Amino acid sequence: MSLAETAASVSGAFDSIPIIDIGHASTPDERIALAQQIREACVNVGFFYIRNHSIPQETIDKVFSAMKAYFSLPLETKMKLCHKGVGSFSGYQPMLGSNADPANKGDLHEGFRIDSADLVPKENDEKRANDGTMDGEDVWPSEPAEFREACLNYYHAAIDVGKVLFRLFALALNLPETYFDDKTKNSAAVMRFLHYPPQTGPEDDGIVGVGTHSDFECFTILWQEPNIQALQLLNSEKRWVDAPAIPGTLVINIGDQLARWTNDVFRSTVHRAINRTGLRRHSIPLFFCTDQHVRIEPMPSCVSPERPPKYEPITAGDYVHQRLQDFYLRNTTFS
Repeated sequence: MSLAETAASVSGAFDSIPIIDIGHASTPDERIALAQQIREACVNVGFFYIRNHSIPQETIDKVFSAMKAYFSLPLETKMKLCHKGVGSFSGYQPMLGSNADPANKGDLHEGFRIDSADLVPKENDEKRANDGTMDGEDVWPSEPAEFREACLNYYHAAIDVGKVLFRLFALALNLPETYFDDKTKNSAAVMRFLHYPPQTGPEDDGIVGVGTHSDFECFTILWQEPNIQALQLLNSEKRWVDAPAIPGTLVINIGDQLARWTNDVFRSTVHRAINRTGLRRHSIPLFFCTDQHVRIEPMPSCVSPERPPKYEPITAGDYVHQRLQDFYLRNTTFS
């Protein structure tokens, strides 16, 4: 059965999220077996967990500690690096500073965003020079002192996971394992460090942790603070399915860019975050893209007479930049 035929037979009425162990991928046969599991997850759900992802627990513990310390700072201190004030998408975003779902009043979280950085800045940085989705240099707070190093160590560890996943996605799409290599030499990888306070208002007040939306990059790598439930996915029966924060795992979800590339064979699933646990919640999504010049159009293996191309070609940089502008600037009253 072709990829297009497989997707046509899927109902999307999932009630759980697969957990895939990617710790055994050293041989071609192991990678093909993993790719088959990933294909099934991407076609049916659009989300999956990964175990044995190779990010050291010490790296996670340090970034978790640093972000908690940062978000505990006074608001006026954090606002010095508000992204609107520093003239880029990077930096601090206050509570209600975005609104993923236009039907809502705002997203009840605060965040700090980085686009791309090294512990030691490079001269003539090819990645930054060639990445059209980035808007300005990253900015960093002076406190806590360990914040920058902890964030960047986690950032680069997660980037390595993303590179592994791109090769597994290629195999899952019946493509050569290296298919994405020349399309991700200078790819944008945006990371956000997020803090969600407990939601205490009425359920219909139009303010949730993050409103109903889909991600717009190729895929997202999400770390969730363990044992605090917030993330929910919407299945085809319009029923919300919990994505529990399982210790030792990362959540992977397909974004609109990869769904568009695969002619919606891979599913970009709508989701939201609602934190009614009474506890503060932290999470770290990494949004992984391709190089900005890459032409995104439905892959031939994902097209058939019964499933013609759904989308016009567009470059990755133009597509993501349009979506970023919309996400951050659509609701100018939230600042």
